[in-house]
Amino acid sequence: MASELKHSQVMALPNHPSLHAHDYRQVVIGLQGQTEFELSGRGSLVGPGQGCLVSESELHAFSGRGHNEILVINLPDAVLMGELSMKQKVDTLFQRDAYFQLDSQAQVLVKALTAEMVANPDDLILGRACADTLLCVMERHFRDQLAPRRQGHRLNMDIIDLYIRQHISRKISVAQMAGSVFLAESQFHQLFKAQVGVTPHQYVLKKRFDLAQELLCTSELNLTQISDSCGFSSQSGFTSAFSRYFGMSPSRFRQQH
Repeated sequence: MASELKHSQVMALPNHPSLHAHDYRQVVIGLQGQTEFELSGRGSLVGPGQGCLVSESELHAFSGRGHNEILVINLPDAVLMGELSMKQKVDTLFQRDAYFQLDSQAQVLVKALTAEMVANPDDLILGRACADTLLCVMERHFRDQLAPRRQGHRLNMDIIDLYIRQHISRKISVAQMAGSVFLAESQFHQLFKAQVGVTPHQYVLKKRFDLAQELLCTSELNLTQISDSCGFSSQSGFTSAFSRYFGMSPSRFRQQH
């Protein structure tokens, strides 16, 4: 994503899509606005506090959505081989799901360190130290996130709901939801059903209908716009699903409310 490879940099992505691969690993963290990535056929929006892990030689697509800012950390193996402890942390980090969500404490640290990097763009030592600190925090953060779940703790529904809200206009897979809380898809599905009482698909569908109801009652958007905003593939599909769920069409629901 840059003509000159730097260890780390804060940058904005253009709004037109690009596609490439590179022979080094890369960590991307959203700072402002939204960007869109597709890794190994899996697309996702990346907003503040979210990010993705790009493996070496992995073909990936990316683009910005309006005003955006991301932190990019480049990790060539040639550099990591001279720092074995850091290489081990990076290796562990890249065993996780490609997309991730940082907790509020980690996000505060991201903001503070990137502010230092932006204020001192020519201080390469500072930039490297800040980026390495973030990598260490992320590796520990992911490890700590996994530990309590092995002890049977509950899923963090706040993180899951945040992911759904930020991606509600798009297709949301169980794998993507599982990745937001650092779990394998099968384990996530089992824990989710046990805790919430419905499947992840049913839960997301209800969230889409909740938003549709809100927009029908409070906005002047037409049915096509509401269908798109709520992540349905077509207006006809939205109308059919809404009618089955509520026993009345979206138009009739709007008239009655």
